[in-house]
Amino acid sequence: MTDHLRQSGLTLINPPGLYDPAPNGYSHVALLPPGARIAFIAGQGGETADGRLSAIFCEQVRQAMHNLCTAIAAVGGTPQQIAKLTVLIVNHSEARLQVFGEELERALGPGPKPACTLIPVPRLALEGMLFEVEAVVLLEEG
Repeated sequence: MTDHLRQSGLTLINPPGLYDPAPNGYSHVALLPPGARIAFIAGQGGETADGRLSAIFCEQVRQAMHNLCTAIAAVGGTPQQIAKLTVLIVNHSEARLQVFGEELERALGPGPKPACTLIPVPRLALEGMLFEVEAVVLLEEG
């Protein structure tokens, strides 16, 4: 078993018998300590604070990751405290997966990534929206 300890007692695990998901930017299991304080961050899209939405996929992903980090900071957390991501991609492809992986690395930095589920979808909530990400975050006690 490969364990990666992170701050706040979050443990990311890739058990033997499962393939190594690290090249795809996630871990198989996120283990939270007993009594953990968690935040659920709603799906964040690529809209800017004034509601603009780029038509370019990579710009939407970068803005959505920025929005996610802003929401996490608002509850006193950091991107390194993300336990679980759910990602929705319109017209998913290997190229779009690569863009997401690059932006995830940019937002979270090097090291193990959280547990993650990617769901290809035909459409999202807003016209022209191509990407959405939600998170479960382990917060410091306080």
